[in-house]
Amino acid sequence: MSTFLGLPTRRRSGATATGTGGGTGTVAGGADDPFGPVPHPQEPLRWGDAFPAAARQTLKNDQLRRNLGHATQVIRAKRAAVVGEVPDWEALRDAGSAVKEQVMASLPELLVRLEENVTARGGVVHWARDAGEANRIVADIAKAKGADEVVKVKSMATQEIGLNEALADEGIAAVETDLAELIVQLADDMPSHILVPAIHRNRTEIRDIFLARMGDAPPDLSDVPRELAMAARAHLRRKFLSAKVAVSGANFAVADTGTLAVVESEGNGRMCLTLPETLVTVMGIEKLVPTFDDLEVFLQLLPRSSTGERMNPYTSLWTGVTPGDGPQEFHLVLLDNGRTDVLADEVGRSALHCIRCSACLNVCPVYERVGGHAYGSVYPGPIGAILTPQLTASSGGVSGHGDPNASLPYASTLCGACYDVCPVKIDIPSILVDLRAREVDADRSSRSVDPWKAAMKAAAWVMADGDRFALAGRAATLGRGLGGRDHAISVAPPPASGWTRSRDLPAPPAQTFRQWWSAEHETPPHPPAEPVETPPAGTPGDER
Repeated sequence: MSTFLGLPTRRRSGATATGTGGGTGTVAGGADDPFGPVPHPQEPLRWGDAFPAAARQTLKNDQLRRNLGHATQVIRAKRAAVVGEVPDWEALRDAGSAVKEQVMASLPELLVRLEENVTARGGVVHWARDAGEANRIVADIAKAKGADEVVKVKSMATQEIGLNEALADEGIAAVETDLAELIVQLADDMPSHILVPAIHRNRTEIRDIFLARMGDAPPDLSDVPRELAMAARAHLRRKFLSAKVAVSGANFAVADTGTLAVVESEGNGRMCLTLPETLVTVMGIEKLVPTFDDLEVFLQLLPRSSTGERMNPYTSLWTGVTPGDGPQEFHLVLLDNGRTDVLADEVGRSALHCIRCSACLNVCPVYERVGGHAYGSVYPGPIGAILTPQLTASSGGVSGHGDPNASLPYASTLCGACYDVCPVKIDIPSILVDLRAREVDADRSSRSVDPWKAAMKAAAWVMADGDRFALAGRAATLGRGLGGRDHAISVAPPPASGWTRSRDLPAPPAQTFRQWWSAEHETPPHPPAEPVETPPAGTPGDER
């Protein structure tokens, strides 16, 4: 055990939460008790309850929903404004998608080219098949340098492999230097958004976390954002100046030159990438671009889609080691961790196109209401719903119904908003449908009694015959009496109770569509017309 200010610590898997991701931020049992709503997971890609159960809990948290609603609305508006300034935005999206398609088609060759160029410029390339190998590589490098503390740039790859906890087990403290990641770390919490990990926290909660956990925070610290940022800056500056080793992720890597790129908004990344003696970058193997020119496309797409900015305030590029300038030792860890399995999937592989902008989270009506923790993975939202099950082989019944990730493809309304905003045009709705189909197909051979399967068979029998379907429609109108004045059913008996537990069910109309159509369009038959007599030809008086 330890403090949060530099000495190693591992969050406890048996810890219980004092709040639900939006509480008061008070500490119930001392400084070592977690603020966070979730205990520390043993598996960063698979933790907690399955999505339906987790979502029911987070929906009860009004503060969480207010925090998320405000934050996502602001980000959506900023994105819409800067995207609207670009006349060829759709062409940029097409270009980004095309580059990613090219990378997936040539990934083995591009990875070899990247390794050659990084090595030629003084770097060392390591290959990690899974999280365990990657964590061991990083820990061995830090120990070889005699470091008991490393500073970190925000990185989804290191979150994915649980690097901080693995280093803590080796006696090495990992200090998050991104402000939002620092908040999450100090609160012993888990991130709930790809871009804004502490989006579920408001500024009063952040002030309480700093006062309780950041030992050098001013005792009179207020919840004014500028004061909170200044307190974090003073705390982190000492870490930057004393660290021997830094750990980063990478937004992009250029195969042709061996150049790595990190984009960020706070300047902490620039400090980590330039001050320490040794830099270790952990990067998913899909983050490649073939040429330096390809960066032009993504450095326009990413900032507008993520933070709603025309360009990132800090764009750091480095190529190997430069004598006398920056880190004098550079290690690149290329992480697989299930990605080659995803690449082999013709439908699901486009999930690897993701550039981690989080635009899909900000427009998703499901994410906005339940938050990131309900997804049980460091990758929440729509992209997490397709990426996490594939990385963990949880789709298609591979890991069984007990795997919480098997429910993630159902965490969507399939409204399509995620596809509309994705800067590289990942067709998330189609992948969700494909993953759902695999889950259904895997269940077909099961002989166990499944109420859902029985209900679907009954529905198929009803819908196969027009008369049966019409009769079922007329019978459904009897449920109209369950609706209140707002014509919504809030409480219903099983099986409809599965719906009304978390949402209202519209009351059936007074008449079915068929009844309405008959009344509007079918007219009664006209009476027969009276016969008209015609005089026979040649009748007298008709000579004219």
